[in-house]
Amino acid sequence: MKRLVIILSVIFSMQVSFAQTLEKMQWFNEPSEWNIRNNSLNMFVTPQSDYWRISHYGFTVDDAPFYYATYGGEFEVKVKITGEYVARFDQAGLMIRIDHENYIKTGIEYVDGVYNLSTVVTHGTSDWSVIALEKSVPYIWIKAVRRLDAVEIFYSFDDKTYTMMRNAWLQDNIPVMVGMMAASPDGNGFNVKFENFKVTHLPDQRRLEWLNKQ
Repeated sequence: MKRLVIILSVIFSMQVSFAQTLEKMQWFNEPSEWNIRNNSLNMFVTPQSDYWRISHYGFTVDDAPFYYATYGGEFEVKVKITGEYVARFDQAGLMIRIDHENYIKTGIEYVDGVYNLSTVVTHGTSDWSVIALEKSVPYIWIKAVRRLDAVEIFYSFDDKTYTMMRNAWLQDNIPVMVGMMAASPDGNGFNVKFENFKVTHLPDQRRLEWLNKQ
């Protein structure tokens, strides 16, 4: 019994030490209006801001709000997103970023009256993939799993059933910035709320395979 108590105490202390608080994260392109309430991030997205590099449009922008922490190794990250999208290309979601030339942003994007599941993968130049939703949604969950040199991206309407929307390459064995981003490239900004942001460490895949061979 005493041993069980000790084990539970260790587990609890590990949970506390690894607990994530939004207050400890930091801004890249801090917006003028934002707050943290009940462990949720609320912001008014900076007008005329975005992340994009070169392809198709011929310009590069790197000036939208991004609230992040830095993680190494492999992990799962997810968040619930609620936005008051107004203008074309208003968007909100997760971003995993190495630097200004290498990042993945994924979430929901409002384009010409249609809500889209959107992912932009940038390695030197950007690409863009979308899945149009049949109707507007009050909120959505986005989840990304970094394993080896790939990031798998999922969406859910209830935080129970997740559907894959993209698998994208990302250099492994390098720290990345992980967090919540939003942009309003064509608009005057909008309100967005991020809830239940969580990053879960995953044991290194190659190390697990090595251990299994011993």
